[in-house]
Amino acid sequence: MKTDNYGFIKVAAAIPNVKVADCQFNASHIEDLINEADSNGVQIVCFPELSVTGYTCGDLFNSTLLISQAEEALSDILSSTANLNIISIVGLPVQVMGKLFNCAAILYKGTLAALCPKSHLPNHNEFYERRWFSPADEAPCAHTALCGQTVPFGKDIIICCGQFSFSTEICEDLWVTIPPSCEAAMAGAQIVFNLSASNELIGKDAYLRQLVSQQSARCIAGYVYASAGFGESSTDLVYAGKGFIAENGTIIGHSERFSLKEQLIINDIDVNRIAAERRKTSTFGCGCVCDRFRYVTLDYEMPRFNELHRYIDPYPFIPKEDDMRSVCGEIFNIQAGALATRLHHTGVKSMVVGISGGLDSTLALLVCVKTCALLGLPKSAVTGITMPGYGTTDRTYNNAVEMIKRLGCTFREISIREACDQHFRDICHNPDIHDVTYENTQARERTQILMDVANQTGGMVIGTGDLSELALGWATYNGDHMSMYGVNASIPKTLVRYMVRYVAENEVDSSVREILLDVIDTPVSPELLPADADGNISQKTEDLVGPYDLHDFFLFYTLRYGFAPSKIKYMAEIAFKDIFDKETIDKWLKTFIRRFFSQQFKRNCMPDAPKVGSVCLSPRGDWRMPSDASSRAWMEDTEMA
Repeated sequence: MKTDNYGFIKVAAAIPNVKVADCQFNASHIEDLINEADSNGVQIVCFPELSVTGYTCGDLFNSTLLISQAEEALSDILSSTANLNIISIVGLPVQVMGKLFNCAAILYKGTLAALCPKSHLPNHNEFYERRWFSPADEAPCAHTALCGQTVPFGKDIIICCGQFSFSTEICEDLWVTIPPSCEAAMAGAQIVFNLSASNELIGKDAYLRQLVSQQSARCIAGYVYASAGFGESSTDLVYAGKGFIAENGTIIGHSERFSLKEQLIINDIDVNRIAAERRKTSTFGCGCVCDRFRYVTLDYEMPRFNELHRYIDPYPFIPKEDDMRSVCGEIFNIQAGALATRLHHTGVKSMVVGISGGLDSTLALLVCVKTCALLGLPKSAVTGITMPGYGTTDRTYNNAVEMIKRLGCTFREISIREACDQHFRDICHNPDIHDVTYENTQARERTQILMDVANQTGGMVIGTGDLSELALGWATYNGDHMSMYGVNASIPKTLVRYMVRYVAENEVDSSVREILLDVIDTPVSPELLPADADGNISQKTEDLVGPYDLHDFFLFYTLRYGFAPSKIKYMAEIAFKDIFDKETIDKWLKTFIRRFFSQQFKRNCMPDAPKVGSVCLSPRGDWRMPSDASSRAWMEDTEMA
């Protein structure tokens, strides 16, 4: 069993109760929360701005006693946490050569790793920080003495801990035109910690949430925000104890506002994911600013891996329920818009689609009908062909026929049985042997029919295969693998069902809706083997190739972030813990890797198709891999989880 952290760094935003100007009280509460965070496996915990003194001390910041009390309190925190394997970031005022700075102090095992002063000091309305503090640009030196240690001092510090690196900024730094975290991220910081003391105003919380989310996206970074809470002075302002943890544009953890209790918001930031995003984003620069930063290395001891606080979504391709209608509608419009563009460019006025009564061909037919509306073509410009074979069941046949007719498309039925029988005789194949030749003969006969009818009608064959089938190579080469334009090629199997449901609920009348809902409930099958004794589908795809729920999960994290199989396996065990056992996940992950590598030759000559999401297998842009690449290292890595 692996004991490393798979790239997950456990972080926390701590919101302590404070007493204004009571450094001893504040230090004791900071220590308690550091201990609690350590017991929860947290690796880095961040506290609010000026958390040692309280943010709302006002002119007491001019008091020599308060400054010395803050240093003594910091010494106590260093001493009491010296035996803990946790990095802590606390806020306090620090005097350097006659100037006072609002600083983030980075602590680890009794050592002050760095002091990072605030760059941008507000000096308007309710905030008058320039009254007491100097900005980072006025730092008179690169090192200073504090708590008996000589400490790196400045805004130009990135902390390196082996597997990850981080930087800090303080409150207002986030609100300016170009936050310091932008350059820090470009210089290598993967996580940014913001020590803040932001008061409450109507609408400010929603704006701040967007600000944190967008900054984490812009920096392709983790962002941990901890703001002052209960105990700060309410003379003029209210502090609600806001805490956010974000990763590349998504809030993955947040505090309870206006709580009178101390809070510890814990989650896991995936620095592997951040590194993968940065590698793939060619506009994300780093070299141009590295010379502006000092890199302070901590001899950080990575802890043994512990359970994630982070939620792992088992269905990464499926939109959240609140977004389902808008996202599916957007995808449907992308599909139809792409097909309309291709038809307009080629001057083709008709489309040919093979309709099996299954999900994929149903979605392709619906896209064709939508395209007719966009181009002002009659629905009869779409020829839907059902081609019954040896495994066609009454349910799928009837759904195919009724769907084509009720949508107003041109209906054709062409049985492939006689043609396949003749072909078996031509190649001397026994039709009682239900092998790959038996199955692929049917798939290629259907493709031949579609291509020839397209020639007859001056039309274009519209492909029905989806992203999951492309990943697994679950298509007959030069059979259903081939078309003139593939509208479903970027849509995974788990999403196709939701797409058809969206159309059923929003784009068609009740007579078509009835058919579509039954298609949704039909098992996924190529129907290339004869039906069972009761006339039901005997060949279910997921019994043969594995659950598409798992394969789409494997596909997403393999392509989107380039994760190793051991990490994907670990994440799948969390995401599907109530659905699949570890042995099942391991079995199908190995199947996925084996098929993904061995079937690249089919993808290397796939038809044109529109990209609709961040994961795509087009060999012309999104996924370029040699057909003879070895899967050995990936297969071996599955054994490491």
